[in-house]
Amino acid sequence: MKKVGFVGWRGMVGSVLMERMTAENDFADIEPVFFSTSQVGQAGPDVGKDIPALGDAKNIDELKALDVIVTCQGGDYTNEVYAKLREAGWDGYWIDAASTLRMQDNSVIVLDPVNRSVVDSALQNGTKDFVGGNCTVSLMLMALGGLFNEGLVEWASAQTYQAASGSGAQNMRELIAQMGKIHGDVSDKLADPASAILDIDRQVAASMRSDAMPREHFGFPLAGSLLPGSTRKWKRSEQGRVEGAGGNQQDSRPQQQPDCSGWHLCPYRCHALPCPGADREAQPRCAHGRSERHHRQVQ
Repeated sequence: MKKVGFVGWRGMVGSVLMERMTAENDFADIEPVFFSTSQVGQAGPDVGKDIPALGDAKNIDELKALDVIVTCQGGDYTNEVYAKLREAGWDGYWIDAASTLRMQDNSVIVLDPVNRSVVDSALQNGTKDFVGGNCTVSLMLMALGGLFNEGLVEWASAQTYQAASGSGAQNMRELIAQMGKIHGDVSDKLADPASAILDIDRQVAASMRSDAMPREHFGFPLAGSLLPGSTRKWKRSEQGRVEGAGGNQQDSRPQQQPDCSGWHLCPYRCHALPCPGADREAQPRCAHGRSERHHRQVQ
């Protein structure tokens, strides 16, 4: 059995991975070893089989004993450990949810509903680094990948509305704490049916602006509000890497340059991705949504 190490398995992404692997009985086919950056030596999770105590996620010698490392610990961990591990001669498979290695020449972005053939080819060719894609790019390609492959998309604009869960477990905890702070500050007025709603509103606003509002991770109060994320020109390069058209490969398809903007909203879990776009054969349309071609046919 392959000896597979897991790092960052307690966080939001890692917890979902653990839940899915348990449901699929995946741990029966591997020898799992769990690591921690803060609880070394403690008992690991229950995966239905005996496992050793938690290892040190930053101990290169311990990591070198693994055939595969699956990390959901984030980019800072990858930056700190990955290069040292490779320099120490480790030749195993590195599977990473963070973006750090996403655009490196020796890595492959995994989105198997779209690029399973790319992943299979990479495995056959000896690739050892496999990385999760950007959520916006992944969602868009799963929905529109066929149209992109056929060169039918002229432009697209993606606006991501990201819930607290997209920033990780600590941010989810902070949103709950912010909600609790707001409720606590107005609980006496909420319990009084005669209290004026404008008084409650003023207190809520004051609580959100207060220095006492938890904001270590978001930097600002998200509860009852929204925060702008990064607004950037979406580089086609990541889309091309997912689809198998790397920087050194010839790609004859028309080049699209979708724009992307992002917002953090106060929902706890659900994300959304509206994506307006235009196809290359799109016709001007009237107020009723009918094209000029339609009107010519009617006439």
